[in-house]
Amino acid sequence: MDLTLLINEILIRGKKKFDDLEVFVLRGKSIDLKVFQGQVDKYSIAETGGLSLRGIKNGKMGYSYTEKLDESSIDMLIDEALENSKYIDIVDGDEIYSSSRDYRELDNFYEALSLSTMEERLAFTKRMEEEAMSLDGRIKSIQACSYQEFQQERYIFNTKGLRLKDRVNGGFAYISVVAREGGDIKTGMGFRTFSGLTEVSPLEIAKEAVEEAISMLGAGSIKAGNYSILIKNTSFADLLNAFSSIFSGDNAQKGLSLLKDKVGSKVGAEIISIVDDPFMVKGYASRAFDDEGCKTFMKKIVDKGVLTTLLHTWKTARKEGLVSTGNGYRSSYKSALGISPSNFYVENGSESLKDMMTEMGEGIYITNLQGLHSGLNPVSGDFSLSCQGYEIERGKIKKPINQITVAGNFFQLLNDILRIGNDLSFSMPDSGYFGSPSILIKRLSISGE
Repeated sequence: MDLTLLINEILIRGKKKFDDLEVFVLRGKSIDLKVFQGQVDKYSIAETGGLSLRGIKNGKMGYSYTEKLDESSIDMLIDEALENSKYIDIVDGDEIYSSSRDYRELDNFYEALSLSTMEERLAFTKRMEEEAMSLDGRIKSIQACSYQEFQQERYIFNTKGLRLKDRVNGGFAYISVVAREGGDIKTGMGFRTFSGLTEVSPLEIAKEAVEEAISMLGAGSIKAGNYSILIKNTSFADLLNAFSSIFSGDNAQKGLSLLKDKVGSKVGAEIISIVDDPFMVKGYASRAFDDEGCKTFMKKIVDKGVLTTLLHTWKTARKEGLVSTGNGYRSSYKSALGISPSNFYVENGSESLKDMMTEMGEGIYITNLQGLHSGLNPVSGDFSLSCQGYEIERGKIKKPINQITVAGNFFQLLNDILRIGNDLSFSMPDSGYFGSPSILIKRLSISGE
């Protein structure tokens, strides 16, 4: 049965038992390739998909879902959602979203990528490994060499006239290398996202990984103390990702964010602006509408240090007399609606990395943060994270350092920003798409020797 016909049939039958209904469908395809010593180590092509139903009956929301996208599942879906609604004790204003006007036209599906042959994908991945092993004799092995690609279709139809669908795709490749000199062993990684194989070079990805690993050979600790800190663009993006929940309107309403009641207030240095941009060209999280059908729009969450808005769904926005920011999100068709940013990044500044090092004079350049899932508290803003990087002396790199820990508070850090670089870059797209330029911080505590 055609998917659109199936959705319409669910809505027709379901309207006989519910006041309003919504059907949400996600269908996807993923490719995962891994190479080891010139041979294919993993070759996976997976197709996933499913449909969820939300229905309102007497002000209560019922849910159901299925992976079986055919007519035989219709009555089961409706009856299960109706039964689930009976066990909702609290009527908290759940509604099915009606519609926005003037949805922006976006084309996030890149035919050239989808038409790449498996031979081309494999050749690309193998060449990353070959280039990495040939660049420097101190590269002794490859930890991981991977190519990943995804395609996704999304449908949101409801009984209030909403009829939305889109499709997206993208690619991602990374390599992790091991360098050894004497008894010293260090690792390095390079990665790129892309919408077509011709956009990226396997050599560039390999070179990034090799240079990182080689540059860290001979790294040691450093004396504990308070240091001026320069944080690499992708590392600050990772930190922003880890603390992104503080910008959730739902978390603020639940008392789980210190940004509660801070809209309109200064929350950072005047030079920092943080953007949520669902229309970014080739952004991994670009979309014209969110997962409840609200239209998306570009917005500065923080504008010159002032918090202008939090991220909202239609429901959390209505609690405060606001409009949705278009940030409703479901991680799968089975998931409840939550809040997530789109392409979320710190806006570029005007400083080069070299100039910021010169201005810092003495301090530490952090290039990698570890323990982001366990070494921080997004409610208090406190963090204590293992890291590595370089000691800076007289504005230049003196030596690599590791076995150190950086500690501070994210809310204080935002206010202690001295300079922002012009090198905006995005980190690995594992749980969203977060970006930042390199950031110079007044001082942070370092634990070392």
